[in-house]
Amino acid sequence: MRILIVFLLAIFSSVCIASDAEIIKVKAEQTPAQKYNISVTVEHADEGWEHYANAWRIYSADGKLIGERVLHHPHVKEQPFTRNLLGVSIPNEVSEVTIVAVCNKTGESKKSYTLKLR
Repeated sequence: MRILIVFLLAIFSSVCIASDAEIIKVKAEQTPAQKYNISVTVEHADEGWEHYANAWRIYSADGKLIGERVLHHPHVKEQPFTRNLLGVSIPNEVSEVTIVAVCNKTGESKKSYTLKLR
């Protein structure tokens, strides 16, 4: 019985410790070709390959995925960190987008960042 309790506590504590990745800052620059270069700063308690922020995604107001920047490795010693996604096509009728950070352990963050384009 003690072993079961210890096992359950270990599982519960690891779920509670896992935190969402958070978007700290976003910059968008429209190019002459009517596309956007988007720069996103993410903060997350990366622990290594088992637990790290592994992407951020751009959604339209109706929930359509517009773009995704995959993060190919943990950033344990580089927090917060900034990565770019270049040449993002955003339709002219879209005036704002929502950006969500993703963790390989907890999935999409509950918090999002709204970016007004016009």
